[in-house]
Formats: sequence, structure tokens, C-alpha cells
Amino acid sequence: MLRGPVGKMLSRLAIITSRIMGPDDANIVGNVHGGTILKMIEDAGCIIGTRHCNTQTGDRCVAALARVERTDFLYPMFIGEVAHVSAEITYTSKHSVEVQVNVLSENILTGAKKVTNKATLWYVPLSLRNVDKIIEVPPIEYTSTESEELGKKRYEAQKLERMETKERNGEVITPVSFPEPYTVGFSQSSLIHLIGPSDCTLHGFVHGGVTMKLMDEVAGIVAARHCKTNIVTASVDAINFHRKIKKGCVITISGRMTFTSNKSMEIEVFVDADSLLETDKGKYRAVTAFFTYISLDKENKPLPVPPLKVGI
Repeated sequence: MLRGPVGKMLSRLAIITSRIMGPDDANIVGNVHGGTILKMIEDAGCIIGTRHCNTQTGDRCVAALARVERTDFLYPMFIGEVAHVSAEITYTSKHSVEVQVNVLSENILTGAKKVTNKATLWYVPLSLRNVDKIIEVPPIEYTSTESEELGKKRYEAQKLERMETKERNGEVITPVSFPEPYTVGFSQSSLIHLIGPSDCTLHGFVHGGVTMKLMDEVAGIVAARHCKTNIVTASVDAINFHRKIKKGCVITISGRMTFTSNKSMEIEVFVDADSLLETDKGKYRAVTAFFTYISLDKENKPLPVPPLKVGI
């Protein structure tokens, strides 16, 4: 058994990590970046997934992130607050692990606490000896037959959606010359990043949390360019990790506005990878997701979102 930071006894299927939020974790008005929270969520999921998959004899492995289900940002988090991230394994199939994560923010001056995020992540264990080999996952004991059946339904649903997402992966974001304000071309943005050792797992492939943080940064730039106000992540639809990204790759993270309502903006984000060392492989689509942002005033109250001009 493990003991969490708040004294809670945890089984080997659960973990709690904690970290205080600093200026580097937040935007210019003190709101913690959604990407920072997503990276903490993935760190906790990777720890518990890797730990569980190595409880059996045989090849040692690392849990690689395959998918993140829709994640809602229920409340903002601020500089100086402590983020407590709890992760628990809730379902296993032969080759995958479902991890459910909750994020609790704590104001250490007042003692106030609130749940800010809930997420579900899926991992696949990859052998340390052969990165193309997927290790079988040790089964877990369920509290009831019903909980096992519900987990199986979630597994089948995410598997089907991943296949459907792969089929529509050919789109690209092209630059627009002299775009008008509030059009897709006006706010679309890209970021280029070289994958170095500090970005990677023991396999030499990029951490899922690093990729999600960069995706959130690009989505945030798109939202800020459209609104010209303080913006925060409201939710993230399913993030699908289609292919691994190796150390030494150059990745291009591209984002574009796809929809606006009176209160929110939907932003599509692609991650394309291009190896500097294996040029024969060419560029490929590695990750896709949709982010939802809202616009806030100086008191962190929602502001109306300017409508997106389409067909221009």
C-alpha cells in the first residue's frame, strides 16, 4: 500500500502527485495553462500505467499514451495553488490500460479545495527491448461484474472512434495571404519544435504530456488572436495519438478555428512529425484533437466571443 500526500491509503492501482503552480505554469493574468494541467494528468497516468504493467515477470515496459477522452476544465487554477492529481486504473484489456484521473486544486492560504479536472486516458505498454512489441497487460480485479462490463463498453467505443479518426487524417492547414479579421485564416497558427532528450520517455519517444502541452499552446494562440482577450481552456475533446514521435523529429503543431458560439470557440489542432535523420519516411500525422476555449474579462467572467466569418 502507498500513502498519498493527504494521508489517504492507496492500492498499487492508484497514485496521487502534487505540485505548487508557479509563474511559468500560467498565462500573463495568472490562469494556469490547460497544457500544464494536461501534462500533469499524463505524468500521473504514465506512472500508474507503467507501474501496473511491470508487476508481472517478463519484458520491462513503459506505458505509452494512446488516447485521452474528453476532458472538461471545471474551474480555473491560479498561481500559488497546489494541484493534487489522483490517478486510478479502472479497466484493462489484453493490450491496453484505462486510467481515470482527477485534479484537485488547493488554496494553501485559505484551505479551500475544488475539483478542477476529470480525465480518462488509455495506455499501451511497449517493451523496452523492442518498441514495436506490445506487452500483455496484467488483469485487474473488479468490484463487480457490472463495472467490468462498463469498462469493456468504454474500451470498444474508444477503439471504434480511433479508427474513424484515422480515416479523416489527410487534411492540412494552408497559410492565407492578407486574411480578414475573425476569419479562419486570420487566427490560424503553427509552432515548430525539435524533439530533444528531455521531451522523451525511456524509449526515446516523446511524452504524450509534452505533446498535449504544445497543442494547448497553439490552440491558445488561435483563441487569443481571434478574441484579443484573456482566454482559458474549457475542454478538450478526445486526443488521439496515431503514431509515435521519435527523438530528433521536428514537429509542426497547427491550429485553426472551426466553430464559435456566443460563449466559446472550437479549435482543431494537428501534430505532424518529420524525422531529420530518417528522411525517407517523410512527414506524417501523429496526433489530432479539438480544444474548446472561452474568453474572460479582468474579473475572470465570460465575455461574448466574436462570430467566426466563414466562406471568406
